[in-house]
Amino acid sequence: MINYEFPLNERVRTMLRLEDLYFRIDRFIESDRSTDHHAALGVLFEILEVASRADLKSELLQELERQKKALNNLHNNPEILEDALDAVLGEIEGASSRLLSMGGKIGQHLRDDEWLMGIKQRACIPGGVCEFDLPSYHYWQHQSPERRRQSLGVWLGPLLPLHDGITILLKLLRENGKVHHFTAFHGSFQQMQGGRVAQMLRISLDPDLPCIPEISANKYALNIRFVEAKYAAKTALYDQDVPFDLTFCSLQ
Repeated sequence: MINYEFPLNERVRTMLRLEDLYFRIDRFIESDRSTDHHAALGVLFEILEVASRADLKSELLQELERQKKALNNLHNNPEILEDALDAVLGEIEGASSRLLSMGGKIGQHLRDDEWLMGIKQRACIPGGVCEFDLPSYHYWQHQSPERRRQSLGVWLGPLLPLHDGITILLKLLRENGKVHHFTAFHGSFQQMQGGRVAQMLRISLDPDLPCIPEISANKYALNIRFVEAKYAAKTALYDQDVPFDLTFCSLQ
């Protein structure tokens, strides 16, 4: 199945973007190739931009605390495994502690590095990081993979507490949802919400179906339109019945 996740508020949208960026930078850093480490540095700058919201850290801490209180209320529930519950609470405690340890503005250690900011500025220019523009960066790219990986680890390390908090919250969000099976007749589906509010929708499709979902949703109505999966600016409605799974995901 192909899963399409659609955030329904700005907080979840930011978390999903950062999740994707952290996943990509991790894969690039694992490589030994200098081109992949160059790509990792570009993703690091993207993380810096997305995480620059002044309220991001406080929002994550507040949500982690809210989830901690909600989960604590599940103690002594016969349907809950105490060991599993304690493990999740321990993860939340650890993530909160690491977030609290982040001092100052997120990513300030990168902004204070003139060499990195010089690369970031040049990277916005097509072909702007050639060896004749940034010879010191060219030199760094020719260091051993271990040395480049060590540098990337130093630059990324102070931003990892964000990743820890986001990972836990998105895990709880995805697990706290019930799957419904529907069919979009002639590519269209509509459902009245009755005031039900979700924070994220997940649509699961058979990968052999040549269509992709487009969603518009609020607390009153949900509309899903399946369009032909074409690599083109203009898309047309996929005029066939589409069976799909729909999950409404919300934090407690």
